[in-house]
Amino acid sequence: MSAPAKKIQEQPKLHGILGEFKNPKALIDVSKLVVKSGYSKFDTYSPFPVHGIDKAMNLKKSKLGWIIIGHGLLGFTGAIAMMYFMSVMDYPINISGKPFFNAPAWVPITFELTVLLSAFGTVFGMFFLNGLPKLNNPLFNVDRFKKATDDGFFLCIEAEDSLFEADKVKELLKEAGATHIEEVYD
Repeated sequence: MSAPAKKIQEQPKLHGILGEFKNPKALIDVSKLVVKSGYSKFDTYSPFPVHGIDKAMNLKKSKLGWIIIGHGLLGFTGAIAMMYFMSVMDYPINISGKPFFNAPAWVPITFELTVLLSAFGTVFGMFFLNGLPKLNNPLFNVDRFKKATDDGFFLCIEAEDSLFEADKVKELLKEAGATHIEEVYD
């Protein structure tokens, strides 16, 4: 028999550095500073939407609109193609001499299928673009982060950023006016 394997304790992996700020203005200012410093993997957290934070973070326009229009067009053309195939090609029925291609009668189904596929595109596109479902975030383990739903304004620079160096990030956040700085581990 071999000796029992020793359990190796791994060092917790650093997720990022979290800084807390006084108000939305400070959060916008530090976001601009972080972008100017060259960091790209960071996010901000606040209890309400902050007007202008997307511009301060240099975020690109969302692709969700294109996903929605694509699904809407797919629903529209799918509905027309389905009804045309059924009514004109597969099982044409002559009712009172009306044409097989009866567009006014197809409006409700076309509308409903367009809206249905647009809604599916919206929900699943949002999930895809946001990287959901993400069942846990290391920030949830930080006690102070609970203030993000009430009165806290936070910015976290992730360790995955190519420019990330813990000491430099802490110094940057300190100079930007962070009231509290904390390391976050996975």
